[in-house]
Amino acid sequence: DVLEAFWGDFRGGFGGGTEREILDLGGLHFAHVRHGGLFFGASTEGDASPFTIIEFLNRLVTLLRDFCGPLSEKSLGMNLALVGELLEELDFGHIQTTTPEVLRSLVQSEPEVPKPFSLLDLGSVGLFGAETQQSRVAPGAAAARPLPPARGDQPPRPELFVDVLERLSVVIAANGSPLKVEVQGEIRLKSFLPPGTELRIGLTEEFCVGKSELRGYGTPVRVDECSFHSSVSLAEFGSRRVLSLRPEPGEMTLMQYQVQDEIPAPLPFRLFPTARAQPPNRIHLYLKLRCDLPPKSQAINVCLQLPVPKGVSSLSQELSSPDQSAELDLGSRSIRWEIPKIQGGSQLSALFKLDLPSLGRAWRLELGPAHASFELPGLSCSGLRVRFLRLLPGTAPRWVRYRSCSQHYVLRL
Repeated sequence: DVLEAFWGDFRGGFGGGTEREILDLGGLHFAHVRHGGLFFGASTEGDASPFTIIEFLNRLVTLLRDFCGPLSEKSLGMNLALVGELLEELDFGHIQTTTPEVLRSLVQSEPEVPKPFSLLDLGSVGLFGAETQQSRVAPGAAAARPLPPARGDQPPRPELFVDVLERLSVVIAANGSPLKVEVQGEIRLKSFLPPGTELRIGLTEEFCVGKSELRGYGTPVRVDECSFHSSVSLAEFGSRRVLSLRPEPGEMTLMQYQVQDEIPAPLPFRLFPTARAQPPNRIHLYLKLRCDLPPKSQAINVCLQLPVPKGVSSLSQELSSPDQSAELDLGSRSIRWEIPKIQGGSQLSALFKLDLPSLGRAWRLELGPAHASFELPGLSCSGLRVRFLRLLPGTAPRWVRYRSCSQHYVLRL
């Protein structure tokens, strides 16, 4: 069975410590991408370019989000007919189009969006008026709703959503000094505007590319590399840091950028561990996690995973607040410490008591390093901000949201 062979080889890739996006099984080439815990795959017998297949799968994911709303197993199950209509544009393996505006005139099925939608996913949201910025919360399902079909007498409500998303990769030494700091960011646009509307986006005036370029009088917002969507006009970018485009309805990645070595804000977390042996067969591990975010900011969905010595059989714990939880994962041989929310400028602590059959001499070498995962709603680690969003002609609600999350955050003990 081809499916079983593919899944078996895929799991073998995980067992080797790497996730392979391209697999060759008996002359068949399989490619896949993963989004939100879902796998989207394609296969071919010919020598098709793997980059083309991966790019098509990523565009397919964007199309499904545009037409079906937030992607999940439930939402895809509710919209099987609509998904089938979109896949019909693959005519005997030949890609016809991935343009949302063209496909809207071809599909007949109405999208169904599952409920409820969590407001925690939105983070901090701001509404931009014509000349001023006002703080306001966007409707929960607004940005996740699908594009309306291109029919009917009543036009859809025009709205614009801009997301500044950043992924943080950090390695911190035992003495607290950063060994690696990297930010991968992107500005993502989801438009419900009428076709032909001109959009002007003003970025931070101090935004500069490379270490040699300095702009403005404030703290520079420096990136090492950046790239833009092909539809973006950069005529005013050099002088005023303004991007211009006429977005089509749907979702697109407006800009991608990378920051290395240093960021203007302090790193979100610092870990202070203390480990002592308690003969004959117990280890006391005291952890203090400090959040160095600004006091008005917070981190959510924080999880700290810490490898422990071999042979640990049981765990007892004392946590500094009742909303925390911890467990010993024998499969990965690690402690999993979960914190729903931590405020900037605060710290939390935990005492773990580990029981072993016996204490070896090298038990300290088997502790750590700790891996942290978290989300930072309303924050951009690079300091990049959107100054304004302007539409010509007319006006419409415009929403800007900032969100940073960990991609690889390692704290050495």
